[in-house]
Amino acid sequence: MGYSDELPPVPRPAPEALAAALAALAGRFGNRCAASQAMRDQHAQSTSWLPRQPPDAVVFPENAADVQDIVRICAERRVPVIAYGTGTSLEGQVNAPAGGVCIDMRDMNRILAVHAEDLDCVIEPGVTRKTLNETLRDQGLFFPIDPGADASIGGMAATRASGTNAVRYGTMRDNVLALKVVRADGEMVTTSTRAKKSAAGYDLTRLFIGSEGTLGIITELTMRLHGIPESIAAASCSFPSVKDACNAVILTIQAGIPVARIELLDDVMVKAINAYSRQDLPEMPLLLLEFHGSAPEVEQQSRRFGELAHECGGGAFSWTTRPEDRTRLWQARHDAYWAARALRPGTEQVTTDVCVPISRLADCVEETQRDLRENNLVSPIVGHVGDGNFHTVLLCDMNDADEIARAEGYVHRMVERALAMGGTCTGEHGIGQGKQKYLRRELGESAIDTMRMVKRALDPHNILNPGKLFAFH
Repeated sequence: MGYSDELPPVPRPAPEALAAALAALAGRFGNRCAASQAMRDQHAQSTSWLPRQPPDAVVFPENAADVQDIVRICAERRVPVIAYGTGTSLEGQVNAPAGGVCIDMRDMNRILAVHAEDLDCVIEPGVTRKTLNETLRDQGLFFPIDPGADASIGGMAATRASGTNAVRYGTMRDNVLALKVVRADGEMVTTSTRAKKSAAGYDLTRLFIGSEGTLGIITELTMRLHGIPESIAAASCSFPSVKDACNAVILTIQAGIPVARIELLDDVMVKAINAYSRQDLPEMPLLLLEFHGSAPEVEQQSRRFGELAHECGGGAFSWTTRPEDRTRLWQARHDAYWAARALRPGTEQVTTDVCVPISRLADCVEETQRDLRENNLVSPIVGHVGDGNFHTVLLCDMNDADEIARAEGYVHRMVERALAMGGTCTGEHGIGQGKQKYLRRELGESAIDTMRMVKRALDPHNILNPGKLFAFH
């Protein structure tokens, strides 16, 4: 795709410097340092259409001191380092355009402390969200951020992830209390404490959240937790059009109904899910919802939404508190990626997202659908529409040059459309390599220059995940 032609070049380290770094790492870490082609390729996996750019080696640290040693060895020789969680990022964040060393956090997967009385926990970056919630369940607690994939919590912080629960519980920005981060010189920084608020100095925690590994490498996180609700109801409602469904979302948010999840699936995505997950949903635009609270609150919220949905032309509205029914419904939503992939075998799947103010959601989704039809492209739409964020799952034949050109034009127009409506080029996927030009368009050169100043101050030799977010020079 055209993305790769627009990315600024990132200079590789001198061959002798790279060789010296790899030798030092092999001596320090033994078989926890791997340089086989298979291992390198595995750590350049991507679900985008960006070209894969593998590192020169992969190291598996077991603790924060290991991470410090890796960074110091590489910093001394100015060799790039790229942090790696589970590889579920979508905009080339784990690519290594200048080669270098990938730091795989797989073995830093300990839950260090759970403070149930304070509703927080301390974990290492390799802990995944499902593992964390399985551990917390017996204490009546849960971690609410759910991007769909079983991502690592460190990677979720680095990319400022959100997901299905963001409309009620916020994003990673709202749920990280403190971090421990290794700087580009190998020194450790503690960004805050377990206190629920602080007015002490710069907010370093928020600086590192969403920095995509370009300012430091996260080695520990203190996370905000929530009590498991007394009652949970899942609901679904079909609509004649995407615009009707979006209007129901807008009314729900404006009415102050404290919905926990509100997900949109267009008719193409519903068709894909029916085939893949063996559902029998009406093949029309669909809203999936979840309500949290006491039993009376959940019933009241569900019935109030049903009234609003009816006003917007919604069809049969059903809701349930039975755990097995809720699980089945939401599993279908979480299978959306694979369901879409199966819709058009032999094609590559490219997922992109935008986010707009809630009042412009219906317009943005409707214009996006029209664009897809006019260009004869297949792309199911799914979104965390309670906060104005939606994704298109473009299925593209990479052997068809004309289709690739139409797909590129469509992605560009989708982002430009969102920006023109006061939105952002990415609600949760991040910038990485794929959306660098749009970051400049969204925020302007002064903002990018300010980011460069921060980057140069913390990483003067540009060794931390180079080639991401913006050009260093």
